[in-house]
Amino acid sequence: MKTAKNARQEMIIKLIKEHDISTQEELTAKVKAAGFEATQATCSRDIKELGIIKITMPDKTTKYAVLDRTGDVAPGRLLAVFANSLISVQSAMNMLVIKTLPGMAQAAASALDSMHLEDVVGTIAGDDTVFACATGPNEAQALVVTIRDMMESGAAPDRA
Repeated sequence: MKTAKNARQEMIIKLIKEHDISTQEELTAKVKAAGFEATQATCSRDIKELGIIKITMPDKTTKYAVLDRTGDVAPGRLLAVFANSLISVQSAMNMLVIKTLPGMAQAAASALDSMHLEDVVGTIAGDDTVFACATGPNEAQALVVTIRDMMESGAAPDRA
């Protein structure tokens, strides 16, 4: 039997996948409209637990996205490992060059792949460098902004 928290979190995931939601206020309103009791603080905790991140789109707007990882890896922990292992990120045309701590590139690439960002075509990792291919130069630059935001926040997904 689902608890109210589990049902609410499933609804949050569904809403974020179906709508472009850019603030906690928007999310809270949609959760309430779906028939759940929720406060902004509740939604903020759910965002962190579910590994939801805020991404920058090529048109410079932002929206929440769900980190979709199967298996026993907790999304929030994977996101924290990702953000804390990064040293720098820059784009060159549609490619991103992500520098990590030694030995962390594989984990960073796995985390990036797990985000299922629509503008990431794929990644390849060495020991301390990840190459990520974006669908175009504007998309690559937007991804740089998203990744830098994660680096600055230590992957605190809640950047409302």
